[in-house]
Amino acid sequence: MPVEVESKGVRDPAALALFKGIGLDAKTAANAVANPKVTANLTNVVHEAGVENGCDKSVGNLLYTVATKFPANALSHRADLCRYISRNQIKTIPQVEAALGFFALVGPDSYDAADFEKKCGVGVEVSPAEIKAVVADVINVNKELLLEQRYRVNVGILLSQVRSKLPWADGKLAMEELQTQIKDLLGEKTAADDEKLVKKKKDAKPRVEKPSSAVATEVAATASDAPEENDPYSIFPKPEDNISVHTEVFMSDGSIMRLHNPRARLEKHLKETGGKFVTRFPPEPNGYLHIGHAKAMFVDFGLAKETGGNCYLRFDDTNPEAEKQEYIDHIHEIVNWMGWKPFKVTYSSDYFTQLYELAVELIKRDRAYVDHQTGDEVKLYRSEKRESPWRNRPIEESLKLFDDMRRGLIDEGKATLRMKQDMKNENPNMYDLIAYRIKFTPHPHVGDKWCIYPSYDYTHCIVDALENVTHSLCTLEFESRRASYYWLLDSLDLYLPYVWEYARLNITNTVMSKRKLNCLVTDHHVDGWDDCRLPTLAGLRRRGFTPDAINAFCRGIGITRSDNLIQMELLEHYVRDDMNRNAPRTMVVLNPLKVIITNMKDDEIEELEAKIWPDAREGSYKVPFSKVCYIESSDFRLEDSKDYYGLAPGKSVILRWAYPVKCTNVVLGDDKTVLEIHVEYDREKRTKPKGVIHWVSEPSPGVEPLKVEVRHFDKLFKAENPNELEDWLGDFNTNSKEVISGAYAVPPLANSKVGDKFQFERLGYYCVDRDSTPEKVVFNRTVTLRDSYKPSKPAAKK
Repeated sequence: MPVEVESKGVRDPAALALFKGIGLDAKTAANAVANPKVTANLTNVVHEAGVENGCDKSVGNLLYTVATKFPANALSHRADLCRYISRNQIKTIPQVEAALGFFALVGPDSYDAADFEKKCGVGVEVSPAEIKAVVADVINVNKELLLEQRYRVNVGILLSQVRSKLPWADGKLAMEELQTQIKDLLGEKTAADDEKLVKKKKDAKPRVEKPSSAVATEVAATASDAPEENDPYSIFPKPEDNISVHTEVFMSDGSIMRLHNPRARLEKHLKETGGKFVTRFPPEPNGYLHIGHAKAMFVDFGLAKETGGNCYLRFDDTNPEAEKQEYIDHIHEIVNWMGWKPFKVTYSSDYFTQLYELAVELIKRDRAYVDHQTGDEVKLYRSEKRESPWRNRPIEESLKLFDDMRRGLIDEGKATLRMKQDMKNENPNMYDLIAYRIKFTPHPHVGDKWCIYPSYDYTHCIVDALENVTHSLCTLEFESRRASYYWLLDSLDLYLPYVWEYARLNITNTVMSKRKLNCLVTDHHVDGWDDCRLPTLAGLRRRGFTPDAINAFCRGIGITRSDNLIQMELLEHYVRDDMNRNAPRTMVVLNPLKVIITNMKDDEIEELEAKIWPDAREGSYKVPFSKVCYIESSDFRLEDSKDYYGLAPGKSVILRWAYPVKCTNVVLGDDKTVLEIHVEYDREKRTKPKGVIHWVSEPSPGVEPLKVEVRHFDKLFKAENPNELEDWLGDFNTNSKEVISGAYAVPPLANSKVGDKFQFERLGYYCVDRDSTPEKVVFNRTVTLRDSYKPSKPAAKK
């Protein structure tokens, strides 16, 4: 059983002997004993693993990693991991790291053992031959780079590419094989390889400019822009520290509002929350969520889960004209699909009564007034920093008019409630923002109870305070609103959450604006909100992207304040990595070319077994092999060449999972196009050609193979950043979707269900589309097979 060990430094002989007994070297063991926390953790880990009497050094080193890195929020599961290690079911550092990441997300909750084993590669054995083959592929892909940079190349990047294909391989063996093959390619090191290059001076890191001197923050000035590699949430202060100055608001009269939580207010808040982190994911239900919202979910839900706190799913539903129940239902569905579990589901409209009462209180404190300016007049007066003629009307008059607004006695557009802020401030978001407006529109959540609705600027901060949100996290475009956010909460003596803005997610060759996405959908440039070309999460899900891959991408790009344009290829890199591990292999021929095996009987059918996994995992499917089969048109040429491994006259290839075949004749049409080819197959497999190609055969004589539809997708826009174009719609890629209606597939794919994912051998990763019917299965290409992305730090936007 776990025990508590009193640290005696290096003088604790029992602990030192215990640690040496599990194979730790003398220095590591001594350092462990010298650290009280490590001593206690490692002692408990040894007992949890049941290796008090010693174990192999490799097991001991893995247990040491568990003792020093296991996430504190999931300690109840640590013994499970220790047992996996002691039983040699988890054998490598990559597997342990995957396990640590898994439990960090699970936290104290229960978990599915099968899911854990799948994600941590339990039982997977990677042979030296597999390592050698994958390293050779990586060397080939990076050959130009290696020949150019020689031994100066970053071997770590190459190793990461090997690891992405073989995540459970022994890292030491992979590195040794990599170094061996690099040496085979480049030869021995020369004197020139050891010469230091003169480094070019790096450009200064682009700075995120503050919107105005009216918003100054001590926290933003001290917050690191580069979160810890394995803990993107480490940049946020603890709830109990939420008493320091949040921001300084410089008023036009020269005064400075230094806003913070008094001790009594903070203690009341901590009592109500139990000292936990409390966040919220607050989408407006006026459209479908996109990949940028995935990052917001990762920030909001992830911070709460990582710290054992709570995250609300709060619908920011203050504009009934743009909101629909369809969007509300979609958001529920997508949040669940992404793997996040809200602490509570709330709506801003749940608080309409409290918001109204607080607006009345704001008027009573002479911090708000009823205004009759039109929209154009408000815009003009703000541009001239002039106060409204109704700004200083008597409090009682504003109270009566506001009540008239509530009772529907004033027409739309004839009155608003505005906050009395600072019309001469340097920050435009202090120019008496609108708190309430009149809209005779039923609300999708509360019906027709109200005819006045609060604005986002009024609602958002108050509901944050009412829900005891500790960390109000949003994107950088809201930074200039921080002054207004805190001004309003301070005016009502409400709790002040900690506000922090991060860079929004921008991806190349697409648009993220809801307005632009809505335009693409409503004007039928795309086939609905879940079109596979859109960056909506519904579209990405339909295309075959997985929540695990999307969340891994969000973790990979980090939570920073640097405004970046992220390459779409980086997102696809994470998706490909996920599908490489989890998508079963199968065979589909996209552009069929008929092949007749002349030395096979007309009615002969052989049932062959094809593996669905490239590693040691069990699993196979049956595929018929008959006289008539089909290969890709691109796998045949009339003229052979040394660098070509397909089929050509007189040349042989191997049909994947079947036999070697040799081309003996070609049938050409009148226009010299190839109609069919004749081959002979080597049933005894005496020949061993280098080329291996995929194929599909007739299931029985004269019966056409299973016909499927395959859809390929390209970038939605031609320009890397269409948002910078005045005519952004004119840049739309009309060739972004290709439909292949005559593809042939192996028979088992007839039973595929919507959402099933596969790797079509040699072609790419695919997902079954919702348009599929019993008569025709439709596949969407998720990503191509080869990863063209080369990891590098994204360049900041200028």
